[in-house]
Amino acid sequence: MLVSYSWLKSYIKDIPEVDKITDLITFHLCEIESVEKKEDGDAIFDLKILPDRAHDLLSHQGVAREVASLLGLEFKLPEYKLPESEKDSPLQIEIEDPGCIRYMGRIVRNIKVGPSPEWMVKYLESVGQRSINNIVDATNIVMLDCGQPIHAFDLSKLSSEKIIVKNANDGDTLELVGSEKIKANLKGTDLMITDGVNNLAIAGVKGGLLSGISDTTTDILIEVANFDAVSVRKTARRLGIQSDASKRYENKLSPTLCDFAMKEISALVLEMCGDATFEKVVDVYNNVPVEKKISFDSVYISKVLGVKISSEDIEKILNNYKYEFTKNGDSFELKVPNMRLDIEGAHDMAEEIGRVYGYDKIIPEIPHIDSESVDNSTWTNICLAKEKLVSDGYKEVMNYVFQDKGEVQVLASASDKKFLRDNLTDSLKESIKLNTVNLPLLEMDEVKVFEVGTIFTKEGEQINVAYGDKKNITEMTLEEFMKEKVSAEEFVKNATLQKPLKQQIFKSWSIYPFITRDIAVWIPERMGPEKLVSIYKDFGTELLVKEPKLFDSFTKDGRTSFAYRLVFQSDDRTLTNEEVDTIMLNITNEIKSLGFEVR
Repeated sequence: MLVSYSWLKSYIKDIPEVDKITDLITFHLCEIESVEKKEDGDAIFDLKILPDRAHDLLSHQGVAREVASLLGLEFKLPEYKLPESEKDSPLQIEIEDPGCIRYMGRIVRNIKVGPSPEWMVKYLESVGQRSINNIVDATNIVMLDCGQPIHAFDLSKLSSEKIIVKNANDGDTLELVGSEKIKANLKGTDLMITDGVNNLAIAGVKGGLLSGISDTTTDILIEVANFDAVSVRKTARRLGIQSDASKRYENKLSPTLCDFAMKEISALVLEMCGDATFEKVVDVYNNVPVEKKISFDSVYISKVLGVKISSEDIEKILNNYKYEFTKNGDSFELKVPNMRLDIEGAHDMAEEIGRVYGYDKIIPEIPHIDSESVDNSTWTNICLAKEKLVSDGYKEVMNYVFQDKGEVQVLASASDKKFLRDNLTDSLKESIKLNTVNLPLLEMDEVKVFEVGTIFTKEGEQINVAYGDKKNITEMTLEEFMKEKVSAEEFVKNATLQKPLKQQIFKSWSIYPFITRDIAVWIPERMGPEKLVSIYKDFGTELLVKEPKLFDSFTKDGRTSFAYRLVFQSDDRTLTNEEVDTIMLNITNEIKSLGFEVR
């Protein structure tokens, strides 16, 4: 949300300079995407308001209250001049769906639509809004100021002085206001504002073009309402419309905000249209909010935050925020403000107090634990089994538990994953087969793998150990493996007492295929292959992912031939033969420059 520094200053007389406000908001309120300083002394903050505070911080008043409370400064609303006399109103309001929580309506007659005052245009343009006319601009100013969306209808375009809030009929359409003409196709789940005959607006989303304000409008109906957040979100998402109003409604607003918004819009219209006649506000409350109270103490707050905060510090924070509370020793009972929909319990107050107190003052400490750790015997046996197999030259694999056959069936699963495995051997055979293809990448001459995992039979679950190569695979229970293979006292002593179990750091392998190249070179008989290996490494680039492997050598006529296999692979793409050919050409040229012969 874009927030004007000058706008904030209208509520906080002694507000600090822009840079200090920037740091304050960043460390105590929310992330700032950017700050744009203007030549006229204003600055525009782009605040990243998270959903849990969107109900009160998507407004200049909300941000100003926070800044004033954090600094312990006075927050002061302007004095609004309201109509001195109000006539009885013929307006009728009916709510037929619980999705409308509150609807306030006021008819104002004898208004004059025209340009907005300079101050209003300046405020709107500072936060990226364009001026339309004085009535529409007033509704936008109120929304940006206090966070409550407002809509104004041309009363002459309504079929009656009656508002009915109800669901649309399937197949209804409504042409919407805006620079682009959009016709919304409505469904029976969409909440609508109607006059009993025509649809006037999509509740909480956008107004209709039919009843919009024009230059000839003389009488208006002001709508200040509160709608269910879920209902607005579903309709806005389905229609692909995200307006400033829907953004606020779908994050939930307090219905008590309507009172202030009606007061502010009335004052603005009176200021711009001094001869206007105001009728009494018609207010229909569908669901009056219940007062919430929560209790907590300084001990609880300190425990949750991990730092001791005195009851005096807590009391100061609550006073700065103008919370209504009672204190009894170190305990507090607090009345939750209507605007703070995010505060549900004591845990929320711990977060609130910690945010204001400053998370930078909380020093992280590892808690002291008196109890001694006890190894789980099953886990210890699994680790020892793995240690034994790794020391014998095996490498671990992990296969899927779901298979296409087994004794225990899985409900509603894929056709090849309908069963839980009843052995490890079948999957291990597939692992050996697949890894044989990748032998150039493995640091061994043959594939020797193992798996320690759970199998599922009709008798229940058990942990098995399976290991082997392409010739033979052995599978047994973990207990049997421990008795047969890890029973030697010396091995257990070395594994558990003298050294910790080996920690192998996992490095993700590339998902792209590798390319191998073989190169054989004649060099003088008495010279070793070290120079060749050095050339392969230096010119192989970062794509040479394995140590050059010698697979053949022989001596003839005073020369020795060394044949090496080079493996190339990339972490971010599939290599082409042209790339590898270029590398091999550079290697070959370097070898020839030393007088060696490439076979």
